[in-house]
Amino acid sequence: MMVMLTAAHHAAEHHAREQAAHATAGLAVAALLHGDRALHGRIHAQLASGGGGELLILEGLDARHGTAVAAGPLHGTQAIPLLLHPLARGAAGGALGIGTGEGVGFQWAGGQGTAGGPQLLGTILPAAQGEIEHGANDEKDDEHGHGDPRGRLKGIRNRQPPVLAGIISSMQPRILIPDDRPWRVLGLMSGTSADGVDVVAIEVDPRAFGAGQPFRHLLGHHSDPYPGPLRDQVLAAASNRLDPAGLCVLQRRLGDHHARAAKALCVTLELRPDLAALHGQTVQHHPDQGASLQLADPYVLAEILGCPVVWDLRRRDLAVGGQGAPLVPLPERWLHGAGPWLALNLGGIANLAVWDGTATRAWDTGPGMSLLDLAAERWLGLPFDPAGGSARGAVAEAILTRWLSHPYFETVPPKSTGRETFGAAWLATEKTLLESLPLSDRLATLAAFTAASVAREAARLAPWPAGMRGLVSGGGARHQRLRAELATRLPLPLPLEDDTLFPSGAREAISWALLGAASALGIPGNLPEVTGADRPVVLGSWVWP
Repeated sequence: MMVMLTAAHHAAEHHAREQAAHATAGLAVAALLHGDRALHGRIHAQLASGGGGELLILEGLDARHGTAVAAGPLHGTQAIPLLLHPLARGAAGGALGIGTGEGVGFQWAGGQGTAGGPQLLGTILPAAQGEIEHGANDEKDDEHGHGDPRGRLKGIRNRQPPVLAGIISSMQPRILIPDDRPWRVLGLMSGTSADGVDVVAIEVDPRAFGAGQPFRHLLGHHSDPYPGPLRDQVLAAASNRLDPAGLCVLQRRLGDHHARAAKALCVTLELRPDLAALHGQTVQHHPDQGASLQLADPYVLAEILGCPVVWDLRRRDLAVGGQGAPLVPLPERWLHGAGPWLALNLGGIANLAVWDGTATRAWDTGPGMSLLDLAAERWLGLPFDPAGGSARGAVAEAILTRWLSHPYFETVPPKSTGRETFGAAWLATEKTLLESLPLSDRLATLAAFTAASVAREAARLAPWPAGMRGLVSGGGARHQRLRAELATRLPLPLPLEDDTLFPSGAREAISWALLGAASALGIPGNLPEVTGADRPVVLGSWVWP
């Protein structure tokens, strides 16, 4: 006998139930987790015995807190992988599982009920007769399947010879994330500094997300700067100077660059990753319009690596009313552990996260290194000012005061920003005023702007938790004038210390790898109290090799 799963109160058509009842061999799970629900649809397959049948309809799956389903529809005798993680393996070649199936109804010709999870759909084994555990009132059901909704699906057995044993073995996905060892996950991050891509490989314990400790080890880190022409295109896209054709080509060129960087790390480590999480290069971010655009072709990455790739994580949060940023505060909790702590990231855009042991507060504070790097390129002819060595002048406090009147600093969190606000267009507007100052004063005043904006936003977090640590990371952590301005202006009860847990540039890529692993498990990756989203959601879209 074959079982069809449907959402409660969605009865299958009589024709479909007849097909299921007369199928000559067993069950194949065919559902694709997408966010916090399963995509569904009737799928036909030619079974090994020559018979065919309606395999499965799956709706209403709540997979927000664990793995959903594993395996895929049959195509001939091969399985097309849809999800990664079989929960268990049986003697016949592999059990198919539901990790958290609350709310999933099931129906067969003799009854229907709700599959309370976690439960397991057993492999099809030979038996003297069909065995299905019915609910208490299932015997009252007619052929239209109205039975006790408390019935539980225990297993599926078939009178036919064990023809499915080999098929179920072949239903292991081509790219399988095992449950008997840590996952090897790549994270690829291109920040708002727009200077290149950082790739990390980490080990993740998929069973430790519940305890908040999924990170195990950093296996390796590789940084690959953008060539000059590619960076110029990225900056042009961020400042609205690239036409649609240019954006189209830039998507592919960034995909190629990311793929080469990821392959270089994998070759060095002799590593075959289980999955990769791709951030892409942000070229536009308009959260007030519910929009954000990160470029880098994920299909190129999937082809080069031969593993599934999750990408476009920010737009899911935007779709439920969030800012799409910042998303790293949840991984920061997984990495830092028990608080209280404050984490300041000085990338192209600066962001601040505070965990007091009970709640997380985080948002973008304003410019980080974006304006300083653009100024170095314009006036020093360098992509950045090494260690801030040229920013030794005096701060023009009157100019700084005017800059701090920018509307962004009046906006109450949740909020996020990008180069559209603090980038090339901003610097072009202030160019004449800045060039009235000596070069060292220009750079010093820009460093003070970053520090003062961080201090202004951090003041919203007072009073500070007792015993709090202050940690700083990102490229700006090496800018000595910026660090000096932070020490003077930031109202912390203790000095900021360098976050030395990971190499410079690796932290955000590690965070992205963790978010990718969470997505593979159906675990939400956003914090609504941080982004302003209506609810927690699973992030990203998946690309398969």
